[in-house]
Amino acid sequence: MKNVNMFCLALEPSHYEFIKKLGYIPVGLGEKKFDQNWWSDKSGINISKKNKYYSEYTFHYWLWKNYLDQIDSKWIGFCQYEKFWSLKTYKTEDINIDSLNSQILKQIPEEYENYESILTEPAFVNQWKTMKFVKKGLKILIKKPLLILDKKKRNLNFHFDLMHGENNLNKAINLLDESNKNDFKKFVNNEVSFNPHIMVICKSKKKLKRFYEDVFPWLEKCEKIFGFENLKGYDNTRIYGFLAERFLSYWFQKNTKYTTLPVINYNIRKDIS
Repeated sequence: MKNVNMFCLALEPSHYEFIKKLGYIPVGLGEKKFDQNWWSDKSGINISKKNKYYSEYTFHYWLWKNYLDQIDSKWIGFCQYEKFWSLKTYKTEDINIDSLNSQILKQIPEEYENYESILTEPAFVNQWKTMKFVKKGLKILIKKPLLILDKKKRNLNFHFDLMHGENNLNKAINLLDESNKNDFKKFVNNEVSFNPHIMVICKSKKKLKRFYEDVFPWLEKCEKIFGFENLKGYDNTRIYGFLAERFLSYWFQKNTKYTTLPVINYNIRKDIS
């Protein structure tokens, strides 16, 4: 008997059969019409209308408010139609639509029993070539020229300024409750990596619920600063998802005994339209 419920988030109704064959739970998000076989973020208590801005987190919200307490598996996990958990790293040329079923994670091994959560392998934000930093954030680099020479200063806060608007992360952090504000601020100013893709596998429903109780009231406060109408471009439109992505790394590193697993990057839309 498998010990994990893996929710696989998708944007295309045509992906249902493939996701089911993987042994995962298909979750349909976005504006397209999904039939009753799909799990969705649109019933019960929901914020599905914010999906354009919150990304995958509209389903996390739905799960928190409507179903989390009913899950009886030992582990609860989340992946996407283009990113899948795996126990090992594969070369890009060895991954295809036919190989995925045997390459992705189906069961949490016994040796992970001592952990409370599993995060994706860290992405280092200070490894870009200098010219890429210049292209993305010339104004910031003019103000802080030492960032060009010192990779240690290219922390998560600096990276967020480049990608999602200068000082937006600091504005958001100032709205956090006192139990997280200072620690999260230290995290983004000291760390040069985070666990990307809004993916986590958690063994404790209690811990996952605590995470939701911290992240969603905070994002709601952030709406008063950033709103929705003036968010332009992918990097700013989904600012709430990107804020919560960094917060997820911080929160599970701080509050759980965690380890990491590789992610297979393969977009099934290339084969299933």
